[in-house]
Amino acid sequence: MKHIKAPTGLTEAPYNQRELKLNGFSVVESCTHTINNKGSMYLEDHMLLFVKQGTNILKDGKTEFVVNKNEMVLLKKATLVEYHKTGDPEHDNVYISLMFFLKDEFLLDFIKMANIKSAHSEERVRILVKPVKERLLLFFESLEPYFDDPENIDKGLIKIKILELLYDIAGTDKNLLQQLLQMKQPIRANITEIMEGNFTNPVSLPELAYLSGRSLASFKRDFHSIYNTPPSEWIRNKRLSKAKEILENTTISVTDICYTVGFENIAHFSRVFKEHFGYSPSSIRQQSI
Repeated sequence: MKHIKAPTGLTEAPYNQRELKLNGFSVVESCTHTINNKGSMYLEDHMLLFVKQGTNILKDGKTEFVVNKNEMVLLKKATLVEYHKTGDPEHDNVYISLMFFLKDEFLLDFIKMANIKSAHSEERVRILVKPVKERLLLFFESLEPYFDDPENIDKGLIKIKILELLYDIAGTDKNLLQQLLQMKQPIRANITEIMEGNFTNPVSLPELAYLSGRSLASFKRDFHSIYNTPPSEWIRNKRLSKAKEILENTTISVTDICYTVGFENIAHFSRVFKEHFGYSPSSIRQQSI
C-alpha cells in the first residue's frame, strides 16, 4: 500500500482536497461520503486533526486514537499513521475534518511571540484525543468561508487565524500546550529504537535526527558510532532484507512490497534488489507460484 505524504499528497489527484496554505503551515479540509475509507499517510509536518462529522481511527504503530465528532488530536511530524474514516450514518455517511499542518519554524515563532516558557522534562507528554469545546468549535466554524475563495483571502489574515488557534490551545489545554513545546525540542531518544521503528517509512535524515532529539550532525556522529555505516546505506539494506523476507513468506505482490518497505519507485526497487541479492524480486515471486 502506497503512503500519502501529508499535506502535499492530500491536495493532488485523486484526493483533490481543499487547502489554505502559507509558508509555515497549511489547513486541509476533508469532506466526503464514506462508509469505509482506509489508508496511510506520512506526516511531513505536525498535524492537528479536528473531526467535524463522522469518525477517524488513527494508528501510530501499536497506538490507536479514535477521533469522533467534535474531537481532535495532535500528532508529531515524521510519523506514519494509518487512518480509517467512516461517515455519519445519520447524515448520508458524511465525513468532514480539518487537518492543520504546522512547521517547526511557525511553532517557534508562536512560542516566542506568546512568550511561553517551557519547563524541561525527560518524560514524553501523553498524546490524547481531546473534546473540542465551544471556543474552538466557533473558531473552526469561522474558517469555513475561507475555503470557498482561498485565492482572494489575504495571507496575513490566514496567519492571524492560525495564531488564534495556537493561542486558544495554549490558553485552554495544558496537555496540548506541552505537546507543542515538546515538538519544538523532542526528548533525546535511543537511536536504535528510532531506526528500527522507522526504516520502512519515507523519512529523511533530518527527520530521523528530529525524532532522536538530536541535531543532524549529532545524529550522524552517534549513528556511525553504533552501526559504523552511513544511515542511508543502513536503511537501504534493512529495507531490502525486509522485502526479501516478505517475498519468501507471503503472496503479497512485488509492487505492494516495494511500497510497504519504504521504496517509492518499483523500477528503482527492482534494480537495487537485484544488485544486492543477485536476482530480481519477481524471480522469488515466480518460484512461489
